[in-house]
Amino acid sequence: MKQTEVLDLFRKCEALLEGHFLLSSGLHSSQYIQCAKVLQYPEHGTKLGKAIAELFQHTQCDVVVSPAIGGIIIAQEVARALGIRAVFCERKDGKMILRRGFEIKKEEQVLIIEDIVTTGRSTGEVIAALKDFKCRIVGVGSIIDRSEKAISFPVEFKSLAKLVFKNYNSDNCSICEKGGIPLVKPGSRKKT
Repeated sequence: MKQTEVLDLFRKCEALLEGHFLLSSGLHSSQYIQCAKVLQYPEHGTKLGKAIAELFQHTQCDVVVSPAIGGIIIAQEVARALGIRAVFCERKDGKMILRRGFEIKKEEQVLIIEDIVTTGRSTGEVIAALKDFKCRIVGVGSIIDRSEKAISFPVEFKSLAKLVFKNYNSDNCSICEKGGIPLVKPGSRKKT
């Protein structure tokens, strides 16, 4: 899938939003990507999942792991395309952990999948949560990379599309300074 096809799909589903948003990273932005509006259509999830799987077709992996909740649907579709299982990490008491009886065996090869990567924080938390399992993380993938600066993961990072939106710290947000546009928090993570 080409980047233009991905972005056309997001536009068609009205998933590229304009306003004043509090991102799950804690940053503010005038633009927001609402993957759920695209992934509500199973055929789109399947198509995007296959495209991400193709990015990692030469990578041996046993399981796909995602952070809850945003990464769950796309991770399931990537796992389906690769013919492997998918599990997810979620926060408990502010810490990302594997729950619900999910297990990663020693030496299993893990592909981490996200919907959107902005700062890489959630992915980093998943990587940290998997350390005790002594597995091997072989890659990180996402539908969209919206990071302003290149993120340094300990493994290769690939995305279907790259969008750069200006992000602001809450104490230095030009949108807040102008006033008039209320801050909206469409993501799933509580600000920490």
